Amino acid sequence: MSQAVQRATEILDFLGEGPRSLSETAKRFNVHRSTVLRQLQTLEEAGFVLRRGNGHYSIGPKMISIAQQALDGLDLPSVAHDEIRNLHARTGNTVHLAQLVESTVMYVDKVEEQNSVRMYSRIGKTVLPHCTGVGKAILSQLSQARRDAVLANTEWTTFTPRTVASREALDEQLAVIKTRGWGVDDGEFEDFVNCIAVPITNSSASIVGAISLTAIKAVATLDDLMAHLEDVRRTAQTISRQLG
Repeated sequence: MSQAVQRATEILDFLGEGPRSLSETAKRFNVHRSTVLRQLQTLEEAGFVLRRGNGHYSIGPKMISIAQQALDGLDLPSVAHDEIRNLHARTGNTVHLAQLVESTVMYVDKVEEQNSVRMYSRIGKTVLPHCTGVGKAILSQLSQARRDAVLANTEWTTFTPRTVASREALDEQLAVIKTRGWGVDDGEFEDFVNCIAVPITNSSASIVGAISLTAIKAVATLDDLMAHLEDVRRTAQTISRQLG
């Protein structure tokens, strides 16, 4: 990948987190404002970036259109749409829906309160499989070959003291998750966040994705979330049946 293309993808990913000023973007990538401005203008001309009235830059209409087309091509978000919103209404906690697409796990839907604390996750973002509930739930159901493919580029970064730091340790966790049918993220990527996650399969019992119930620890502990485990499992089973 050329340096220009790589920088463009990094800028788009950065703007995906929210509108940014020219100064913020230049500081993020440690380059001169004029360099970032040229890249932003190129992306703006292509419709990938939108310059707002206040001078901030955000994801543009073409990127939004491409993302929507990609999501429309996936069955899981449409099938699970109502079910995960009903789960959110019953529990009051954030619900994530992740899908396995080839050898990548990504968030394809998310339901949360508008005034809630912002989390790392967002629709369309790639999941870090070794330190997320949905990632581990999916990995636990994969064959050795497919698991190897999903984990091929894992850097085993330890984001918190609870992050799984090796493939051996992860495989031990996955064996437990496969047996019991659910996994957790106990502050493994963001130390103030925890979740429980359940895999979603189709009629042939092939893993498709996963659903998770997530909360800020100050709002709900892992034990609090576990009280909803059966509800999460029933929701995953309903989605699995509807996938056919």
